[in-house]
Amino acid sequence: MRVVWGLSNPEMNEALANWCAAQLALPRPFQPPYTAMGTFDGELLVAVHVFNNFYPETGVIEMHGAAITPRWMTRPVLKELFTFAYERCGCQNVVMRVSERNTRLHRQLVAYGFKHVTIPRLRGRDEAERIYWLTDDAWRSNGFHRS
Repeated sequence: MRVVWGLSNPEMNEALANWCAAQLALPRPFQPPYTAMGTFDGELLVAVHVFNNFYPETGVIEMHGAAITPRWMTRPVLKELFTFAYERCGCQNVVMRVSERNTRLHRQLVAYGFKHVTIPRLRGRDEAERIYWLTDDAWRSNGFHRS
């Protein structure tokens, strides 16, 4: 797997974010500022993660992600993804909003150390949303990145 960041390339950043928004079927594209990370399997884009809604005064950032295969989820890619939030941005908490129906992602996030709360109707009358969060302490102690 190869990781590409859109940090220094605004066109790449926008293209990656638009791919993620399309995969998630968002009603509108992400609004800047945001930073996108694409994961490639050879030449094929298999996953994109977008960081936005960054509040440096509280150390909180929101993360969104979409993938066409779970194969992107390697230890090195996960480490790079969260190193951006916790070490480069100096965050103490990463937050994700996930449909109650995405049970595969629920299992993955909990296994990685995320905690969550479910809010009824946050995605409309017939769908709840889970708000997941991972603190920097939980990330550092989750055991996925030990040598």
